[in-house]
Amino acid sequence: MNTSLGNSNIGFCLLLITVGAVLTWAVNVTMAGIDITVVGVILMVAGFAGLALSLLFWSSFAPFARRSTIVETHEVVDHIQGDR
Repeated sequence: MNTSLGNSNIGFCLLLITVGAVLTWAVNVTMAGIDITVVGVILMVAGFAGLALSLLFWSSFAPFARRSTIVETHEVVDHIQGDR
């Protein structure tokens, strides 16, 4: 996973949580057919779910991430120059 994509995904989730919190607790507007408080709660739930999934699938944080081990071997050959 590209780390810059993961960071922007976490940032977007935090933005959803923030906008949802503002709509839930700071906005006092009544609209016909739309409950702003419910929209805020839905955005917060989506933000928390996205944040949890982002952290779960973050490659350096995930317990099931693919990790490969590279083993290098070097053979040392000693060439002794002698009389032939």
